[in-house]
Amino acid sequence: MARHGENIRKRADGRWEGRYKTWDEHRGREFYRSVYGRTYEEVKEKMSRARFEHTQTAVGENQAQGGTGCGRSSGGLDMAVLYSQVAGEWLIDIAGRRKYSTYIKYETVYKTHLDGIIGSCRLSDTTAPEIQAKIYEHLSAAMLSESLQKSICCIANQILLFAGRKYAVNISQLEKPDIRHRTKPIEVLSRAEQARLLSGIYGELDPFKIALLLCLYTGLRLGELCALKWTDIDLKNMSITVNSTVQRIAVQGRMTRTLLLEAAPKSESSRRTIPLTAEIIKLLTQLKENRPYVFGGDTPLEPRTMQYRYKKLLKEADVDDRNFHILRHTFATNCIENGMDVKALSEILGHSDVKITLNRYVHPTMESKRKQIGLLPDFYGQILGHVF
Repeated sequence: MARHGENIRKRADGRWEGRYKTWDEHRGREFYRSVYGRTYEEVKEKMSRARFEHTQTAVGENQAQGGTGCGRSSGGLDMAVLYSQVAGEWLIDIAGRRKYSTYIKYETVYKTHLDGIIGSCRLSDTTAPEIQAKIYEHLSAAMLSESLQKSICCIANQILLFAGRKYAVNISQLEKPDIRHRTKPIEVLSRAEQARLLSGIYGELDPFKIALLLCLYTGLRLGELCALKWTDIDLKNMSITVNSTVQRIAVQGRMTRTLLLEAAPKSESSRRTIPLTAEIIKLLTQLKENRPYVFGGDTPLEPRTMQYRYKKLLKEADVDDRNFHILRHTFATNCIENGMDVKALSEILGHSDVKITLNRYVHPTMESKRKQIGLLPDFYGQILGHVF
């Protein structure tokens, strides 16, 4: 059976089994132990308790031997505690304090990029430079985005901090990696592509096409669009409020690999109110029915369904295949080129800082640059007339 969560799987006999790494001082190597239970949660709790008891035993043995050293990690206890154990306990701690989607992100990053590098290392035998060297070697070998590199180092540091608090070890934080900015140019739809896409939308309107049009008029993210409820729309005051988003994420303890989860927006600034045009209000009014979700009915709209319909429309409109997010980029660029105040646009997009709007989402098109260059003859003409 497939594994779930922290190395936990459901056996053929119906029981859940959890396996965790530990260290045998006598044999001088690591090995796996197993715990069993009737439910995923029971096994997860047993694993956490077993790891803790093993750690306490290691501490007791060290103290009984009069040990006060810390290997090469100064100021702590010399314990046979693996980083994989610490990371597992840290993730359990995170699960109770962060959004589930955040927990899943941290777990995925750790398992994909850190567990194989430092998971089998012991706290007592490792220093920050050694850990850092291992992680940097991985970062240099893999073509990872700047954001992912920062996430890997941030999660590694959080695990070290957690280890310091719980096991009284003193391992300094990793230095931030020297990341070379590889900013990718953000694409927007050209005027010709927008014309073909809009012609396809207005040709024969349906709820999916209205949803796409709403993105082009508001810059909504895909998850925000799919989670939109009628209670979020104020038809009288012609506005829409973003109160939630949906995303498909892995769920522990379930046979299905992912589940569509509705949650609060990605940040406090993402919770925002956006004005709507009279045309959009008219189209939404035509869709109004006695079901909670605007485009999904009784449940949020499945993002994959929206993406499928979007890709189909692109093909019909003879527009090259693009990511759904390009609608948001196109909206932002159109707003700037039509003279919208950047601060106003930043709030509409739900950014926490105007710099994000300028640096990531607002990119003048060739048409805009050509238009600005085209103003120079009149400008130089005025200078010429003034001189002579």
